[in-house]
Amino acid sequence: MNLSSHPLPTTVVGSYPVVKAGGLRGILDPFRGAVETAVADQIRAGIDIISDGQVRGDMITAFVSRLPGIRAQRVIGRVEAPPTPLTVADTRYALSRHPKVKGIITGPSTLAHGLRIDTPTYRGRAELILDLAQALSAEARALEAAGATMIQIDEPIFSTGAADLVVGRQAVDMIASVLRVPSCMHVCGEIGGVIDDVLRVQVSVLDFEFSESAENLEVLSRRDLKGRSVGFGCVASADPGVESVETIQKRIEKGVEVFGPDQMILDPDCGLRMLQRDVAFEKLSNMVRAAAAVRAEL
Repeated sequence: MNLSSHPLPTTVVGSYPVVKAGGLRGILDPFRGAVETAVADQIRAGIDIISDGQVRGDMITAFVSRLPGIRAQRVIGRVEAPPTPLTVADTRYALSRHPKVKGIITGPSTLAHGLRIDTPTYRGRAELILDLAQALSAEARALEAAGATMIQIDEPIFSTGAADLVVGRQAVDMIASVLRVPSCMHVCGEIGGVIDDVLRVQVSVLDFEFSESAENLEVLSRRDLKGRSVGFGCVASADPGVESVETIQKRIEKGVEVFGPDQMILDPDCGLRMLQRDVAFEKLSNMVRAAAAVRAEL
C-alpha cells in the first residue's frame, strides 16, 4: 500500500474546527468557507493525506439528514442510497488543492445507534445497519471515483460495548469490499475488550487512539495484524493543550518499536472539531514536525 513517498506519512481522522464565512458567500453556503479554511490549514501544517474537514455537521447528522428513509434522526421507511453523493463535492474541492485526500464515512453501526426506528420495516437494529451499509457503499464508490486516496469508515461505537460486533463487522466489510483504494476503519477509545472482533474486519488500515489510550499499544503488540497498516493516534484530540514536538515524537518512537515505520500512518487520536482553530492547527503542525524528526533518526 503506497500512500506516501516516505515512511510515517501524516493524516487526520477527519473533522476540523468550523470557521464559517461571512457576507454573501456565507448566505449562499455557510460552510464553504469552513471547508476552504480546513483544507488550507491542513496543507499549511504539512499533512500528507488531508480531509475536507467534515465541517457540515456532526458525524451522525452530516449523513442521515439526506438519506432516504430517515427524517430528523428517525427511521421512517426503508433506508436507501441518496440520489446524489453526500460528501463528494467537498472532497473534490480538497482534491483541487492537494493530491491526496481521505474520503470519510460514518460507519453503519455508529449511525444506527444515533437513530430511532419508527417503522415496522425493520424488526431490529441489525437489519437497519445492513441497509445503511448498502447505502454507504454507494457513497464509498463515489468518493473513490472522485479520486480519494483512501476511504475511512468511522465506528467509534465499536469500543463501547453497545454494538453488535458480528453485524458491525459484516457492515464494514460490505463497504470495504466495493473499493479498490485502501480502506481504513477508525475506532475510538480502549480496544482491549473488542480487539479480536476488530481484527476480523477486512480493511487495509486499522486506526486507533494511542496517546490518550496508551494501553492500546500493548494490546496490539500481542496481535498479528496480517500485514495491515496502523493508523497511529499520536496527538490527544480531547486535550485543549498543544503537546510539544518532543512529546509527540516519543509517542511515535514507541509505536515504531512495536510496528516499524513502514506499517504506521500518523494522525490525531480522533477528530479536532471541538478544539479552537489555532490549537488544532498547532497540534497538526507539531505532529508533522515530530514525524520528520523520527524519520531523520531512522
